Amino acid sequence: MAAVRVPTSRRATLREAGRAVDVPVAIVTWLAAFLVGQTISALVASTAGVDDVDAIPIPTLFVAVAATWIAYVAGAWYASVRAGSGDPVEDYRLRFRGIDLVGVPIGALTQLVLVPVVYLPLTRLWPDVFTDERLEETAQRLVDRADGASMALLVLMVCVGAPIVEEIVYRGMLQGSFAARVDQKVALLAAATWFAVIHFRPVEYPGLFVFGLVAGACFLATGRLGTAIVTHAAFNVTGLLLALA
Repeated sequence: MAAVRVPTSRRATLREAGRAVDVPVAIVTWLAAFLVGQTISALVASTAGVDDVDAIPIPTLFVAVAATWIAYVAGAWYASVRAGSGDPVEDYRLRFRGIDLVGVPIGALTQLVLVPVVYLPLTRLWPDVFTDERLEETAQRLVDRADGASMALLVLMVCVGAPIVEEIVYRGMLQGSFAARVDQKVALLAAATWFAVIHFRPVEYPGLFVFGLVAGACFLATGRLGTAIVTHAAFNVTGLLLALA
């Protein structure tokens, strides 16, 4: 008699799909990829001949950021081979379905509604810290020095590359590894915190943390990265459009 496959519950998907990378391997892999990526990125950025990182031309910035992507993706692949099943698609649940397009309204509403609600009490308590200018500074500086072909590179960097790579790393590898070893709610909080802090913009930490929770919840609920990636892309597209406006 043929074996009958028992369907897993949604809660079990992050534990049973593929073979989650062990937490120590995931952490060491992230750290090594971060250091390698940042070193190469700094070398590329230095060729621009400017002292202010916010003045680096978009094409140079794109190459520098792409170097970090390569380091992260290579690290995630190595972690899968070293401590997973050897198939990154399975280990990081890198799958898409049509329903994942629900991430478009989720990402847009997170940017337009949820993040402003989070900052509302903060702007009242610390009006000199959480100003609109400081919150919009990163996106505005990118937009101000992009036009023509460089604008196309900016869109590719912010709205395509970053969502895919960051979701593979922070949700697929890190949250997935934590979820397989500890409580999944703890994994969600840990990955969201990590994602926020690594952007090194304290004024943006609350918004990034909340977004990390949303993307992580999408990953946890579906057991695949498709919805999280679409949500991330929609979040960034909406932010970029706000900066352009």
